[in-house]
Amino acid sequence: MTALPASADAVVTLGMYDPPYLHAAQDQLWAALRRALVAEGVEDSVGHLPIALDRDRTIGDALADPRLALGHTCGYPLRTLYAGRLKPVATPVYASPFARDGWHCSAIVVRAEDPARTLADLRGRVAAINGRDSNTGMNLFRATVAPLAEGRPFFARVIETGGHLISLAAVTEGRADVATIDGVTFALAARHAPERVAGVKVIGETPATPALPLVVPVERSEAYVAAVRRALEALLADESAAPARAAFGLTGFAHIAEAEYDRVLELERAAVAAGYPTLA
Repeated sequence: MTALPASADAVVTLGMYDPPYLHAAQDQLWAALRRALVAEGVEDSVGHLPIALDRDRTIGDALADPRLALGHTCGYPLRTLYAGRLKPVATPVYASPFARDGWHCSAIVVRAEDPARTLADLRGRVAAINGRDSNTGMNLFRATVAPLAEGRPFFARVIETGGHLISLAAVTEGRADVATIDGVTFALAARHAPERVAGVKVIGETPATPALPLVVPVERSEAYVAAVRRALEALLADESAAPARAAFGLTGFAHIAEAEYDRVLELERAAVAAGYPTLA
């Protein structure tokens, strides 16, 4: 495998679905995947793979590191911030009512007692987003609101929370009235931390796009990508990782062409054309 210059320690970040209540399962998945990657000779290209995942470093910082061996990112920054810098290797497939065959959407949530029945009922209210660079929390939200907005601000205010679970809390606690929550995040919270979703109800779904891909730097060779994919298939067959796979509802990996991720940009362009370039 043709490599970037190897260093003593490679960088791995798998933090897109890594709340505290799934840390143990995530660590088990990484231990099994690391064994498979080592067996495939990946360390010959990138250097020593970390034994433990580094949760102190931000995902963005890790994804920007040239020593990146494997990362997990959102489809929107893949086609914006990381365009020409990172490429998808495989897309995890999760068991979720909001995900199918490597594509996913977001759940539109309001407080459980809110009389709103559709997004149109939320005009003039307060919205929460996890971040302006999020596909599921902002881009899909904007795409859903754009046809209703008629080129004007739709919400009285939009607050940025920094995370989907924080957005859920903002809605539950009344600091916001509506948010779109990544469908896998919502399903995992409902399964493992039901108190996180007990105070909200789902009133709809956003359009779907390819789900969050596992990525490597564009400089990584096709042989390297093939080795990573073989390691991912080995992870699916590793019985020691079965409980961790079940915890995440991880059922497979889809190979989605990078061009299909342009769907996130198509939705952005449609919102701009409708006179609604910014979720507001």
